[in-house]
Amino acid sequence: MSVTAAPFGAVAPVVSVAYHSGYGHTAVLAEAVRTGAAEAGAEVRLIDVDGITEEQWTLLDGSDAIVFGSPTYMGTASGAFHAFAEATSARWATQAWKDKLAAGFTNSGSKSGDKLHTLQFFQILAAQLGMHWVNLGLLPGWNSSTSSENDLNRLGVFLGAAAQTDVDGGPEAVHKADVATAEHLGRRVAETAKIFVTGRAQAA
Repeated sequence: MSVTAAPFGAVAPVVSVAYHSGYGHTAVLAEAVRTGAAEAGAEVRLIDVDGITEEQWTLLDGSDAIVFGSPTYMGTASGAFHAFAEATSARWATQAWKDKLAAGFTNSGSKSGDKLHTLQFFQILAAQLGMHWVNLGLLPGWNSSTSSENDLNRLGVFLGAAAQTDVDGGPEAVHKADVATAEHLGRRVAETAKIFVTGRAQAA
């Protein structure tokens, strides 16, 4: 009995964006990740983890990919995100999120701001949960005399999407290049998830 492969792109992966935003800047990035993932054909769920509900935990359980997002405060993710991360221990105990995809994004007021530590925290969290990390997949921008601050990945981060917003600026001040970089991350996660979901369906 022959099996006819489903056309590539017919499977819509489910991508959830699990984030906390203290002052609205990270929420702008979360929306950008959602936009990029939706443009790539994913079903996208946006979940603010500050006060997460049981229904939202169930949505995360049913996701093919989870993108973590938080501002960087004092060199790491926010307290609200850390509380969420600790609560995932119930999923760790049962390996409920094993083999899902994971990715991450963050924002801080300084160009560096120790954002890398926040992204590494996300990556270690994902590894403990048995998830597969999706990196940004972009060369760095804004690193030559002919480049500009409007380049994608203008801060030159590889692990995830990083943004810098002036501390005296509101959510509208999030740099357009950083928003576009977050959209790129969303598309990359969705496209990678589509490959995983399609492959699992074919293997079954």
